[in-house]
Amino acid sequence: MTFPHGLRALRHRDFRRFYGAQVVAQTGAWMQMVSQSWLVLQLTASPFKLGLISTLQFAPVLLFSVLSGAVADRLPKRRVLVATQATLAGQALLLGLLAATGLVEYWHVAALGLVLGFANVADQPARQSYVVEMVGRDDVANAVALNSASFNAARIVGPAVAGVVIGRWGVVPSFFANAAGFVWVIVTLLGLRASGLPSREARAPMLAAIREGLAWALRTPRVRLALGLVFGVSLCVFNFTVYVPLLAKDVLGLGAEGFGFLMAALGVGAVAGALTVGLLPTREPPVAALFAAAAITFAMLLGLGLVRRAWVAAALLLVIGYFGLALMAACNTAMQLSAPDALRGRVMSLYTWLSAGIFPIGAFIVGAVAEAWGVSVAFLWNGTLGLAVLAALGLWWRRRGRRG
Repeated sequence: MTFPHGLRALRHRDFRRFYGAQVVAQTGAWMQMVSQSWLVLQLTASPFKLGLISTLQFAPVLLFSVLSGAVADRLPKRRVLVATQATLAGQALLLGLLAATGLVEYWHVAALGLVLGFANVADQPARQSYVVEMVGRDDVANAVALNSASFNAARIVGPAVAGVVIGRWGVVPSFFANAAGFVWVIVTLLGLRASGLPSREARAPMLAAIREGLAWALRTPRVRLALGLVFGVSLCVFNFTVYVPLLAKDVLGLGAEGFGFLMAALGVGAVAGALTVGLLPTREPPVAALFAAAAITFAMLLGLGLVRRAWVAAALLLVIGYFGLALMAACNTAMQLSAPDALRGRVMSLYTWLSAGIFPIGAFIVGAVAEAWGVSVAFLWNGTLGLAVLAALGLWWRRRGRRG
């Protein structure tokens, strides 16, 4: 099939089918996330217990991402994805049945949240490394960009749909819709040609394989730089679910509609940023562009620390979404293209660990600083910390070039 240059990854049959199923599944996942939060508040009315659910969902990513990357390199990736999607479908279905029958309790949500976390930690390295096998190395940058765009589009559409569904029919339909989306992904995976077979190279013991992946990433300058940038952005920028509600409520005095407006601005910027990476004529953006995108993103955080008007905050969030997602998509692409086939799962597990596993730490920092000194100070802190990380990376990159 013929597609514009900016959508060229969709020319590949396997990726086109997988991508379509993923758009639906990601929308359902965001619907479940919103409905699950509402359900927890209905059951407990406790912000602490709501936050604990997020911790349980992200903790496996923080603790086991590197191990799951080594596993992904040893198993057929399509089979791994079928297993993880089946687990996620079962988790959503069970939660829906418990809620529909009125038997659901908080510990059910917590336990199933932990199940979701373990399924995701197995799913993400396999999914990231499977993309290359569906589209080839020439189109991987566009595939990564389209995946990022769909994820952020789902972040806008899913919560909006969930809000309407909850208002009319309650939380249960979102859980069932999410389960159905994962079933569709399973059916799609079973019809793909790319099996994602592991490399035939001799396999080292598991711990040795993990060390091998880490050693390769740390001695490859471009990958080290990408990991450093992902760390800085994940720690300081991608805590949207924490700092945007605080900005809307405590700084700008906005209600639910104002909060939705700010999140929409952030999401629109993120989708545009991801698509921009897909339109780039080169396979990898220059290092200077990566540093510039990071600098702009951190500077916008400093701006949020001074803002007092909603339209200014929305504009700054749009810029943060654009450059933040463009940077993350570019780093993802650089790592995908640099990694040897036999190590790709382990290398991409490092990306997963830093992009998702660091989130609880960054969220804790934002919450602690905001609690002690105010929301505006938290933005100033994160912007300053991000620029400090960027300066350290720039100094290292410059010295490395001189040694060159």
